[in-house]
Amino acid sequence: MSQQPARSRFLTVAEVAELVRVSTMTVYRLIKSGDLAAVRVGKSYRIREDDVDAFLAKRYTEAG
Repeated sequence: MSQQPARSRFLTVAEVAELVRVSTMTVYRLIKSGDLAAVRVGKSYRIREDDVDAFLAKRYTEAG
């Protein structure tokens, strides 16, 4: 039985903003600056949960 790789969960900008406790505009700025990876789906963005975790981990170590 072959094991399939785990699929990433994609979040909306609003979900990321709520998770990180910032405004949606802040999330859009992070995407535009390239600090937070996102894919464009139609007129909206989707962000992988893994990318949010990686972004937070990187910022956490820089602040320490």
